[in-house]
Order: sequence, then C-alpha cells, then structure tokens
Amino acid sequence: MSAARGTPATRTRRALGAAGRMAVLAAGLGVAGWIIRTLGLAPGGETGMEWVDHWIRGQGLWGEALFLLAGTAATAAGLPRQAVAFLGGYAFGAAIGTALALLAQLLGCAVSFGWARLLGRDWAARRLEGRFGRHLRPLHNRLVSSPFGATLALRLLPVGNNLALNLLAGLSSVRLVPYLAGSALGYLPQTLVFALLGDGVAVDRTAQLILGALLFLVSVALGVWLLKREPPAG
Repeated sequence: MSAARGTPATRTRRALGAAGRMAVLAAGLGVAGWIIRTLGLAPGGETGMEWVDHWIRGQGLWGEALFLLAGTAATAAGLPRQAVAFLGGYAFGAAIGTALALLAQLLGCAVSFGWARLLGRDWAARRLEGRFGRHLRPLHNRLVSSPFGATLALRLLPVGNNLALNLLAGLSSVRLVPYLAGSALGYLPQTLVFALLGDGVAVDRTAQLILGALLFLVSVALGVWLLKREPPAG
C-alpha cells in the first residue's frame, strides 16, 4: 500500500471529513434559505414588494442595511439576482437601487464561492475526475483558463443558475479576484435593467420600462457574442 493512499483508518477519516464538510455546506445553504423564507422573500410568502414596503422604503440607513443583508443572503442561497435588483429599484430608485443590489449580489457571490471552497474543494476535485465530472469539465476548464472573460460572458446571459456557477467556481481552482471582477461587470447590465424596471413600477414610468426591456436584449446579445469569442477550453 502506497503512502499516498494511507491506511484504511486514514482513508476512513478523510471520507468522514469530506462528508462532514459537505453536510456543513448544505446546512449553510439551508440556513440562508430559511432566512429568506422568514423575511418573506420566498415564493408563497409575503411578496417582495410588500416586504419592501413594510421594512425598507422610508427607513433610511436602516432600510438600506437590511436590504443589503437580505439581498446578500438571498443571492447566496440561490434567489434570482434579477429579483434583488428589481426590488432595489422599487425601494430606492434606479441609481441607488442598482448600487445596493450590485453590492448585495457580489457579497452573495463571494459567500457561496467561499463557502464551497472552504468546505468542498477536495471532494469536487475527485468528482471532476469521474463520470460526474465529464459533464462539468468543459465549463470548469473554461472558467479556470479564462476566469474573467468566461465569467463575464456567462453573467451577461439570462440563462444558467447563479448559485450553481458560484459553487462550481468555489469547488474548483478558479481564482477569486478575476471571478468576482467578471461577475461584477457581468452583473451590472441586468442589475441596471431590473432596477430600472422596479423603479418604473414604483413610479409608473412606461418609458423606463421600455428602456429596461431594450437594455436587457442588448445585454443578452453582448453575452452571446462574448461567449462565442471565448477560446474553447483545453
């Protein structure tokens, strides 16, 4: 038996440790989801606009801080980031709503990325070598080889799962700084679009709603173009 493999007891401890880390990872995401449901942001509870009317609008710095906290927890747990941007625009207007929603999205991105990296990277590295990894390997390789460009292109598209991408990046060897930079720039167009839509709903500005829809289409087209320009993963 090679030293790299270790004794059966060592392998057992490693397996139990990996299982424990993954359990903590799942529990953390579950707690974030519970916070969202408690705040009334989950489907079936108080609607987002009702929650904002009750807790956020007109509350000054307290409302902004609570929105930032709730938006971070929401995006970290998988709530669509566009919903956070819409509620930001509804609560604070397009400019401030965009800034606060973008910050909440980035914090949520960093939380889920860091949570996955801290607890599950070794487990993921082994899985990427097996049958499970064959489906994720192309995306993983593209993110690793071009973390800023690939992330930027993927963030501009309205498809995909924000949380899943954060977890995949955290579980892999993707570098954090370019990943967050690409996320920030890629989040911005749709964050602005949905903040404009939320602001338009709040003040009944039809022209603003139309502008938001047009900007959304431009964002999607740009994402597709950038993704096609990205070199294929090796």
